[in-house]
Amino acid sequence: MKNKFIVVEGLENAGKTTACNIIIDILNKYGIKREKILLTREPGGTPIAESLRTIITNQKQQEHITKITELLVIYAARAQLLDNVIKPALKCGKWVISDRHNLSSHAYQGGGRQLNSDLIDELSYIVLGDFYPDITFYLDITPDICLQRLKIQGNLDRIEQESLDFFERTRNFYLKKIQQNDNIIFIDATQSLDRVVQNLKKYLLNWLKNQ
Repeated sequence: MKNKFIVVEGLENAGKTTACNIIIDILNKYGIKREKILLTREPGGTPIAESLRTIITNQKQQEHITKITELLVIYAARAQLLDNVIKPALKCGKWVISDRHNLSSHAYQGGGRQLNSDLIDELSYIVLGDFYPDITFYLDITPDICLQRLKIQGNLDRIEQESLDFFERTRNFYLKKIQQNDNIIFIDATQSLDRVVQNLKKYLLNWLKNQ
């Protein structure tokens, strides 16, 4: 089976990191060795991209970060990760699992920040061209659950401190995109962890069998 690019999306504390590790375990049991799998995240995944991530997430910035600046920094980080890590890994036969990818920008900056969708589409084309994930798993939690989990977590970054309205707009955009794209799989992440794992395993194995 040809290697694939798999993305996990969702609001803060939806369980993306756990889901990424579950996917790796499932792939291992499916016969894909751990050394053939690369786990990464966005924004980040390279030294430069991680530095750019800090600009976006640091809640103690001395200067206000504009919406456009935030968007451009995220796409700069994505370009670094794509060209220096993701594409080379795929080219040499590795499976790539990413905690977030381009859909996050449409949801957070397009939905949450309410930036013009044409601008984000143009940036997407410039940075990604016709490069897309083979499949995306969207872990859905409601914004109120998101904020409850963030409150328990504490020490929140700049994005995590956003309002309920922001996360509602972000989630609504995710849900809208799911209806338009068959390669985005909806997972109800408000359920128990065991149930989420079962659903993730079911959808992933079914998808793998059809590749």
